[in-house]
Amino acid sequence: MMIREQLEKWEQEYLSPYAALSMNTKGRDREEEQCDIRPVFQRDRDRILHCKSFRRLKDKTQVFLTPKGDHYRTRLTHTLEVSQNARTIAKALRLNEDLVEAIALGHDLGHTPFGHAGERALNKVCPLGFKHSEQSVRTVEILEKNGMGLNLTWEVRDGIRNHQTEGMPATLEGKIVRFSDKIAYIHHDMDDALRAGILTEADVPKEIGEVIGFTTGERLDHFIHDLVTNSYGKEDIQMSEPVAEAMRKLRKFMFERVYINPEAKSEEGKAEMLVASLYDYYIKHLELLPREYLWLMEKKGEPKERIVCDYVGAMTDRFAIAKYEEIFIPRSWHG
Repeated sequence: MMIREQLEKWEQEYLSPYAALSMNTKGRDREEEQCDIRPVFQRDRDRILHCKSFRRLKDKTQVFLTPKGDHYRTRLTHTLEVSQNARTIAKALRLNEDLVEAIALGHDLGHTPFGHAGERALNKVCPLGFKHSEQSVRTVEILEKNGMGLNLTWEVRDGIRNHQTEGMPATLEGKIVRFSDKIAYIHHDMDDALRAGILTEADVPKEIGEVIGFTTGERLDHFIHDLVTNSYGKEDIQMSEPVAEAMRKLRKFMFERVYINPEAKSEEGKAEMLVASLYDYYIKHLELLPREYLWLMEKKGEPKERIVCDYVGAMTDRFAIAKYEEIFIPRSWHG
């Protein structure tokens, strides 16, 4: 018996009856020979980890644009924290760790430079709209590997597509990532806000602290324990109502004090203008797009608006700034 088959048998015998088993996958868009060592979701995880869009996450903004300090989160560190939260929960519930890790590592591959500021800019200027969760799926299905995509399983793509609040993943593993994403960004965005001096622990309303804790570490621990306790042995992933309500209040508090805080977000208007300017420029100069993007237009019939979003949206913060300077700033002005 091959190693993969032994691992699939182990999943069948050990994992929860509600787990997504590798052997029961709905499969890939293109059939391919199975790996003799790795089950399908582990293989998907490896493909995501080695792809170019994953590496670019290290130079994409999470919340704070070009922060002064080495310890602020980037889109990559956010992704790793989501993955760790999700794996901890999945392991405790005997669900499929490979599947949650693949979804978690892939969930933000389609994020723009400058975080949600870049996403808002592209959504405004592109008549086809722009949503990072859909772009993450498009990245793994089409954009990676020069238009061939990563050919991931249906379950991983479903989890990536539905990782935001309004989404509803088809697997419990996808639901774990959906919760883990919120838990991670509430936790680390508050930690970064404390580091930046925008908040203090004492600012968090007492009614929230009394339910889920008074420090970032206490709250993270409480969220994960509550999810595990309330989901164990059930065909759903859920929090207790008091903790879910405290999370909603904490999220609202973060929006009021951090996500729309002028001090934290003072540069976002500039970032939106930069991204919108790059979109407008490349719409008028399609010939300057890299060859693989032109190929998608010419051979696959993809609309130019979507292709320009693909190119600009894939940029890192640094690359977008460099392109803007190259296009719009006279060379003699460069410092």
